[in-house]
Amino acid sequence: MLHRAWELRKAPTPAEAKLWAFLRTLCAEGVHFRRQYAIRRYIAEFCAPRRKLVIEVDGSQHLEQIDYDAERTVYLKEKGCRVLRFFNNEVMNNLPGVMGAILEGLNQMEEEAKGSTGAR
Repeated sequence: MLHRAWELRKAPTPAEAKLWAFLRTLCAEGVHFRRQYAIRRYIAEFCAPRRKLVIEVDGSQHLEQIDYDAERTVYLKEKGCRVLRFFNNEVMNNLPGVMGAILEGLNQMEEEAKGSTGAR
């Protein structure tokens, strides 16, 4: 699994490369994403492990593997992760909208974490 993740990191799609450039800027805010991150039997395209946020960028092949993607999403949610999915064309043509959705997802995860620990 780790070897496969390494191979995928070497050849990102144009949409993955574009999104990765944005995700890397979040390091300054203390949010660290990893690319092609192995979570047991699956590889998440992008994952902020401490925030338990997984981001998937789907191409047209995902229209043919809906059941697999649904199974994978259920598994990741059972592990406590939130999964955000975007199509390649969304990333390429509406990066500000994608970025806003990601920031909203991060904020929601942070609020949920505060709520579960009783912090205010």
